[in-house]
Amino acid sequence: MTLAFPPGHLSFVAWFALIPLLKSIETASPYNAFKLGLFSGLIHYLTLIYWIIVVLGRYGNLNIFVALLSLFLLSLYLSLYLALFACLTTYLKDSRFSIILMACFWVAIEYLRGNLLTGFPWCLLGYTQYEQLYLIQISDLFGVYGISFLIVLANGLIFRILTRHHHETNASLKWGLPLFLIFLIGTFIYGHHHLSANRVGEKSGYHINAAIIQANINQSVKWDPAYQMETIRTYQRLTRSTRAFKPQLIVWPETSLPFFFQDSQEFSPKMFSLADKSGAILLFGSPAYKRIRGAIRYYNRAYMITPEIQQIQYYDKTHLVPFGEYVPLKKYLPFISHLVQAAGDFASGDKLTPLKTGDLSLGILICFEAVFPELVRTLVREGANVLVNITNDAWFGMTSAPYQHLSMAVFRAVENKRPMIRAANTGFSAFIGPQGAILSESNLFSEEVLERSLTLSGSSLTFYSRFGDLFAIALLVISLAKIFSCFRAKWKRRHRNK
Repeated sequence: MTLAFPPGHLSFVAWFALIPLLKSIETASPYNAFKLGLFSGLIHYLTLIYWIIVVLGRYGNLNIFVALLSLFLLSLYLSLYLALFACLTTYLKDSRFSIILMACFWVAIEYLRGNLLTGFPWCLLGYTQYEQLYLIQISDLFGVYGISFLIVLANGLIFRILTRHHHETNASLKWGLPLFLIFLIGTFIYGHHHLSANRVGEKSGYHINAAIIQANINQSVKWDPAYQMETIRTYQRLTRSTRAFKPQLIVWPETSLPFFFQDSQEFSPKMFSLADKSGAILLFGSPAYKRIRGAIRYYNRAYMITPEIQQIQYYDKTHLVPFGEYVPLKKYLPFISHLVQAAGDFASGDKLTPLKTGDLSLGILICFEAVFPELVRTLVREGANVLVNITNDAWFGMTSAPYQHLSMAVFRAVENKRPMIRAANTGFSAFIGPQGAILSESNLFSEEVLERSLTLSGSSLTFYSRFGDLFAIALLVISLAKIFSCFRAKWKRRHRNK
């Protein structure tokens, strides 16, 4: 299953990746299936998110053994969800709807993973298909969960076809195969319709010229005061290079200014001057702080400067990275802070609203926030017509994480049918169309400027923007009902035997 995720282009592997697990638990007890699922999940996540060692070890300055332990514990936690799936699947052996219910279980468990304990929806199964544009258009109805459902349905069907000598297998194929074909054909018809409509829509509508500045500032010197002037000069030089393109919006990455913009008497005037000379709205990241009742709270902030009027608007990151930007339960478990001294001490922003100027309404997502669809839906419902993801993926080094991060951002554009501008310090920066096409993309760890004319979407909201994860919640309810039914039947059999 790890092979199906970026950076490789082996997304087709996802359509049969679960078959070895399904075969191994075919005759297993629920307890043994749980163990097999846990083992499978542990191997998958250790190979999928190995980059945590780089983040914590190289940049977080943690001891390598502590970094390895952190990777193991997070992988073990995520493996519990796959173990639960394997355990619950054993109760479907005699069901004629086993293939359909198995897909329901998978989506329900993915939904729980994305929401429990602040959520960690990194690399859900559906994300493997981010390059398959005809397939992923249904995300504006069902979110990424619709793709996950289809993939697991395919895995179940292939497995049942390979083991069709069983009576219950034939019954499950009778229901599963027609539903899969209807879902698959409907998905591609829907995708074709939306992609065709997009080609027509691109010829009309409001256009905006936008530029992304990827300065490729080395993480090891980024916060060194001696390099502040050099950092500013690099961004100024790259910004001035866009003058011939005449951009209306220029986007710099997360914490592109390695100082407090709100206080800097030396550098802040340079930013206003740069915005005026470029004639473009300038969006950039910088740390910030507020004094609240005598205490200082720090924020991961995005600023927007509108030229000529020198108006400043800002957005403070609302969904922080646990153990990266804050330490959970620090108040009650103070010893945790000593274990993760590399963690920041940021406060969460209190507003999730777009930054607006004229006809432009920017839905800002800072780094990790791009993997949470509910944040994006809120911004779109508040009027955002362009999504802007600013990030600093330099923390990941030359690993698979930047590829994975980009693949998930694609779905936020598709779900809400809004274009996305993604500015990363070291890559991948990209322009993503409202149908999920990566229109232009930078290289990793290179100094680049991306320029693109974007067509802004209208004010209409997609089904997913309006109603969110109704599909996933419905499958969660179905799954809980089935689990209750299985345990009730089991209890009745035991009671009868007594």
